[in-house]
Formats: sequence, structure tokens, C-alpha cells
Amino acid sequence: MANVNITRLTSSNESAAAAISLLLKQLSPSCTPITEQQLALMVDNSATAIFLLQAHNSIIGMLTVGNYFSPTGRKAWIEDVVVDSSMRGKGYGAMLINHAIDYVRTLAPCTLMLTSNPSRIAANELYRTRGFEQKITNVYRMQL
Repeated sequence: MANVNITRLTSSNESAAAAISLLLKQLSPSCTPITEQQLALMVDNSATAIFLLQAHNSIIGMLTVGNYFSPTGRKAWIEDVVVDSSMRGKGYGAMLINHAIDYVRTLAPCTLMLTSNPSRIAANELYRTRGFEQKITNVYRMQL
């Protein structure tokens, strides 16, 4: 996979916000475009790491790692994993997940978690092959 790299986003700019918005739309059609100001808030937050997968000077994938401390220990969550639909099936998702795992190892001891819709069969298989174990739990959410 020549000419492919993963970098942590360290500054907000209009082109990154536009590329991320396009990827997030593929992840969930209901996602609203991210603004440069919203992106700046994430980049400036040390508990948030946005990793961009780039090939041939184009952003073709991304994921976010958020981490925090709780009384039961440090937790990290992988969120917003998406590879452009035209680039799927080439191992880029695995590259992103492996990169996130390596990054979270620098935060150890830590529990790394993620959620995935059961309908995302390939993604769920990827997570299992990378060593994630399915946790039987209910996930609740409340939009505020």
C-alpha cells in the first residue's frame, strides 16, 4: 500500500472539514456537515485524536479515538470509523484500526472499546479479527 499514510489531525482547516464531512455522510446519511470551528474544538481537545488515512494526497478514511478517566480505569473509544466507499475491501479499515490500537497502547493501562451496527458485517468481522471481544450490554443514548 504505497503512498498511503495515517496522520493525526493537528489543525483545523476547511479542506479537512469538507473531506471529513463527505466521509461521515457515507457512515451515516443523517450526519450534518462538520464546520471548521467544530473541527478546531476536537483538534484542540487533548482527549480527542482524529486520524486521517490519506492516499495520493486525498483523504480516503478516518477514525476518532476519545479517551477519559473514570473510577474503573482509563477508557478509550474508537468512533467514526469510515473508509471511502470506492476504497473499501483493500485493507484500509484494518490499517486504521491497527493504528488506533497502537495509539491507545501509549495510553495504557486502558480499556479500548467501540460499537458497531450489526448490519456492518465486514466491519464487525474486522474488529473480531483484531482481537476485540463482543460485550453483551445494552447501549442507551439520549440526545440533549
